[in-house]
Amino acid sequence: MKTISLIGSTGSIGTQTLDIVSQYPQQFRIVGLAAGRNVELLASQIRQFRPSIVAICDEDKLPQLKEAIKDIQPQPTLLAGEAGVIEVARCAEADTVVTGIVGCAGLLPTIAAIEAGKDIALANKETLIAGAPVVLPLIEKHGVKLLPADSEHSAIFQCLQGIPEGSLRKIILTASGGAFRDWDVEKLAEVTVADATKHPNWSMGRKITVDSATLMNKGLEVIEAHYLFSLDYDDIEIVIHPQSIIHSLIELQDTSVLAQLGWADMRLPLLYALSYPERILH
Repeated sequence: MKTISLIGSTGSIGTQTLDIVSQYPQQFRIVGLAAGRNVELLASQIRQFRPSIVAICDEDKLPQLKEAIKDIQPQPTLLAGEAGVIEVARCAEADTVVTGIVGCAGLLPTIAAIEAGKDIALANKETLIAGAPVVLPLIEKHGVKLLPADSEHSAIFQCLQGIPEGSLRKIILTASGGAFRDWDVEKLAEVTVADATKHPNWSMGRKITVDSATLMNKGLEVIEAHYLFSLDYDDIEIVIHPQSIIHSLIELQDTSVLAQLGWADMRLPLLYALSYPERILH
């Protein structure tokens, strides 16, 4: 059984990770949870998964969380603030840390987890975009695995399994085009928040959904791919694929092209990152 600390448990990645854990109780167990400020949802997760350590980033919410779970026995260790989140990331019981937290807030917990010898299921692209020159040497130094947990980079990672070193020629990232793909330029002046936070294919958090609508997210994915797979930017391409069935492709030195296909469901790359190198019946 693989033990997991989950950073960002109440967000989109976090709730989908917990959905996987609940489906496969013989394979996975939650030992640590960290969340931002959603006390009600975090308390519910604590009741269901019974972690040994929990952190809430908003320190003002800690008394409310204590009250919400006061009847639970045994009580988990309750922490607050960034320091608390870092303690969850380095939890001694955890084999793998899932980084589902949004933005650069994921960098320090990821570094702490690596230094504690934890494998990383990376769903926080800003960790590499902002900190790859620090993070990647630490991965090598501590001998841990860095497993991409978002759909495009998981697809590339899967395509590369069994491919000899030096064979990769090009990465082709697919993009749905986002919510405004078919809009006329003139109509973009009428965009509402509701329009921007409704992705045509994927169920994701609000920030990444907006970034997908503007295609900013795809630019960030190019940077992440550059660092993850040690490829020059000139060798990373983007193609629009509205159906989101092909998640990414690789071209090899002999011009062969390999692709990974699947449903538009974030739980699939998450499941692969958690179960790697095994494949679990889903």
